[in-house]
Amino acid sequence: METLHALPSIQVKNILFATDFSPAATSAAAYAAEIAKHYGAKLFAFHVRPPVINPMTPPAGWKAEEKAAKLEEEQQRRELLRLFREIRPEILIEEGDLWSNLKGVIETNKIDLIVIGTRGRSGIGKFLLGSTAEEIFREAPCPVLTVGPRTSDARRPNGEFKKILFATDFTSESMAAAPYAISLAQEYQAYLTLVHVVEEPKTGELVQPADLITSSERLLRDLVPEEAKLWCVPEYVVERGVPADKILDVASSRESELIVLGVHRPSGVPGAATHLPIAIAHKVVSHALCPVLTVPSG
Repeated sequence: METLHALPSIQVKNILFATDFSPAATSAAAYAAEIAKHYGAKLFAFHVRPPVINPMTPPAGWKAEEKAAKLEEEQQRRELLRLFREIRPEILIEEGDLWSNLKGVIETNKIDLIVIGTRGRSGIGKFLLGSTAEEIFREAPCPVLTVGPRTSDARRPNGEFKKILFATDFTSESMAAAPYAISLAQEYQAYLTLVHVVEEPKTGELVQPADLITSSERLLRDLVPEEAKLWCVPEYVVERGVPADKILDVASSRESELIVLGVHRPSGVPGAATHLPIAIAHKVVSHALCPVLTVPSG
């Protein structure tokens, strides 16, 4: 396991807020605006609409469809400007496939952070942009801040994250998020909780040694650079049980305002391998009472 020997510094210069104009997206907009103001970052507001021309519509009706689409886009632009009164975002409304358009916007504008909302209370991949939007979570090359359906505004005092929880299983994938958790804790002068969950042995497996909890706590302590301890007194928590459930329990008991997780990009059919770390992240996102920042490995 790699130890952070120096205090990381995370730069947030370009933020992408993805929306379908649902109530879930509106909740996420507030976080996008607050983070943009805090870091002095440029904000992009992004929406993908279906193709204007329906091949099933006779050509005689295409002009009317184009006119209706133009009026709808003007209304959507006004709505986005209303959402971000204090920050004037660059509005990007594209047509067609979600991921291909999103990927292009991320690359062209050098996006550091994506902000999205969710509306599904259960299941995997129920993101605000529809069923295909799980691609954002699975494939995004930059961190994604997801505001889930159970997120409480009470956990967002003054628009700052004052209680941050970082969860890790000590794999290289989960460790990718450690610099973000520590940097954000410094940026917001936040209380930082580091969590590791020791899974209970399955039937037929050997019982873990009693000192596993102690050794896991020692590994957590090694993650925090000495200089960070000058302004932060981290809490180190090791639990036994189901990882997602324990992460949610600790976050709830500490009244965390942000959960930070590292994820890797799984292969195959979405949701097919539910034991993968990204499935844990999905469950945390769906049930957390605060936003969740997922950081991709690599």
